[in-house]
Parts: sequence; structure tokens; C-alpha cells
Amino acid sequence: MQQFDSLISEIKGLHSVMEQSAAKAINRHITVRNWLIGFYIIEFEQKGSNRATYGDRLLEVLAEKLATNGLSFRNLKLFRQFYLAYPQIGQTVSAQLQYFGLQPFIKNLPSGGTISDNALAPIDNIISTTDQLDSNTLISKLSFSHFSLLLPLKNAESRVFYESECIKGNWSVSELKRQINTLYYERSGLSIDKQKLRLHANETSEKTNMADLIKSPFTFEFLGLKAKDVVYENDLQQALIDNLEEFLIELGHGFCFEAKQKRITIGGEYFFIDLVFYHRILKCHVLVELKTKEAKHEHIGQLKTYINYYKKEIAQPSDNPPVGLLLVTDQNKALIEYAVADSDMPLFVSKYIVELPTKEVLEIFINKELAQL
Repeated sequence: MQQFDSLISEIKGLHSVMEQSAAKAINRHITVRNWLIGFYIIEFEQKGSNRATYGDRLLEVLAEKLATNGLSFRNLKLFRQFYLAYPQIGQTVSAQLQYFGLQPFIKNLPSGGTISDNALAPIDNIISTTDQLDSNTLISKLSFSHFSLLLPLKNAESRVFYESECIKGNWSVSELKRQINTLYYERSGLSIDKQKLRLHANETSEKTNMADLIKSPFTFEFLGLKAKDVVYENDLQQALIDNLEEFLIELGHGFCFEAKQKRITIGGEYFFIDLVFYHRILKCHVLVELKTKEAKHEHIGQLKTYINYYKKEIAQPSDNPPVGLLLVTDQNKALIEYAVADSDMPLFVSKYIVELPTKEVLEIFINKELAQL
């Protein structure tokens, strides 16, 4: 029995180590690739003989010509910004490429495979190299999703502060976002007992894990995965969404399936809508969000944000305002809420509810599915 327990322990240990090693390798590949793409773009802007031909449309034309998953106009712009904000990463690029076994790409770098300080494009808010974190530490401890949250920070000292705190506290991406939004840097500067504040922040912080890396849009774009393959919260939610899709279509009320886990970008941040339909009778989009936890106020706010986004960015002039449907399951109880853009409740009831499934019908469906699952 002792030998068998030892076998289990060895397999678990090997799996854990290999899993973490694979995650770190993917993270380094993504970060180095994105930094190098930014470098290539800046090099072309500064030295390309035909750079004037493209002018301000360079990134747009690049995105069109590349037509590759993950190399959108938005991402190319982000990679360019990443290179400008983190020139110190150039000090380790050739070593990383060597480690990856990608020696052919080293010859594309200046000075025989190293990027000198002169080749690094300066930016207005760069801080001294003595204050910057080691480039190896940065790319091994922070994912590119972390970097994408740090890039908008105008104050370079605050960026280094969050880098350091994030690494020390092993913060998840959502935790870093929360700390930035709650002005942790500013609060630390005003705090008399900074160590006490740091201890409190780390004790209550959400730690990074494998799911953070896998769920990152940068990761599944890099690996060629589809959003629906990686962003479900759990198996229960996935099963409910799959069955809900079939259920709404089978109702025969005019639901035309359009997308599952539809990714949209608002303010430079990715969001995912569980299900998107177009209703051919109502001539509007129906956005469905399903939560397998207790109902919260932010769920309604999130759904209304999606509705307003669709109204402004997606809907055609001939379309009616989009409708949102929020389904929340908690302890085998279902909460159903509708929301519609720019319509008061009487108009919503008279115009929409006739064609949409009632709350009672949806509640029966949810409870039945929960019982079976």
C-alpha cells in the first residue's frame, strides 16, 4: 500500500511540475512574440524605405494582410505599445529565442542578435534602468494579460510598483485589475503603515493559477483555440448553455442562432456573451447571459452594457433595440430577468414579451435541467 501511495504521489508531483513548466513556456512564447512584433513595427516605422506609403494606416494594413488569429489591429497596436513601454525586455530576447530553439530569428535582430540601448525606442515616461525589474523576472512571472493592464498606466513609477506587488503577491489578472481600479498605488503612498497595507492586500488577494493563463484571450488566440473551448466557468454552465441554445431554437419563436461565447471589446477589455441570437420576427438581437452563482447587481449592469454595445456597434438602422436575457441559478432556484435598450417597461411588455419565452417557461426549463444535471 505504501508503494502504491508513493506511485500516486510521484505521478501527481510530475504532473504538477510539467503543467507549470508548460504554462511558463507558453507565457514566455507569447510575451516574447508580442514584444518582437512591436519591435518589428517600430523598426519599419523608423527605417522602412516605403513607410510613408502606409502612414497612419500601417497597423490597419498589416492586420488586413496578416489575417491571422490574434494579430488584429487592436493587438498590433497593443504590441507596439508593449515594446515602447518595456524596452528592457530587449536585453533578454536573443537568449529567450536561443532557449526556444528559434535561432533563425536571432539574425533578424540588430548587433548580431542583441538589441542595444540605442536601438530601443525611447518613450516620455520611461524610468531609469536601476528602478526597472529584471527582464527575465518580468516575462517569467507576468503573463501578457498582466502587461495589458499595466500598459495604460501613465505613471511609470506606478507601473513598476504594480509589477513588483503583483509578482510578490502572485496576483491573478483580475486581482491586478482590482488593485489598479482601487488605486492601491496611491493608497500605499498615503498610508503610514505601508507594510500593514501590503499584508492585508496579499492576504485577501486572488492568486494566479493555470486557469488564468488558459482563459486569457491572448493564449487561446496564440494556440488557435476557439473562445468557447476555454471560457466556460464550469461544466454545469456549459451543459446549461448547450441545452438552452437548443431549447430556444426549438420553441419556434423566431430565434436564429448567431454565436456562442461571442467575444466583444469594450474600452480595450475583452468580454464574452454566452449566447447571441437574432430574432427574425422582432428584428433584433437577443443576448443571453447565464450565471451559475447567486444573482448580483453587477450581472444586470453587465448585461445592459452588452445591450448598449450591440445597439451602438452591431445593430443595423432597421433593427429594433436589442434584448437581454439574464438567467441565474442558485441552489436549484432560477432568476429570470429581461432588459431592453432604451425602452420603458410597458413598451417592452407589449412589443417583446409576446414573442419571447415567458419567465415561467424559462424557470421550468432551468429547474428541469438542474435536476437532470
